[in-house]
Amino acid sequence: MSRECELTGTKPIVGHLVSHSQVKTKRRFLPNLIDVTLHSEALDQKFKLRIAAKALRTVDKLGGLDGFLAKAKDDALSSKALKIKRSIAKKAVAAEA
Repeated sequence: MSRECELTGTKPIVGHLVSHSQVKTKRRFLPNLIDVTLHSEALDQKFKLRIAAKALRTVDKLGGLDGFLAKAKDDALSSKALKIKRSIAKKAVAAEA
């Protein structure tokens, strides 16, 4: 399982652990990933995703999974999230017609 957020694409970054004597040792800063189940109102379905805690706050701010995916760029989303976004868009087009 990769350490990558399925909604924002946040990955581990590399930095230094700096001691008091300024000796620098390489280390990795891992994203705070959590397993959540998010509900889509448009599809009336629940989806299990592994996302960063920061992304979960953004999902809440934008009004749920549907609102977040509407504003999200396709290149940052995982294949699973992209599939959900396309099915929501397809459902919206079918509702208009």
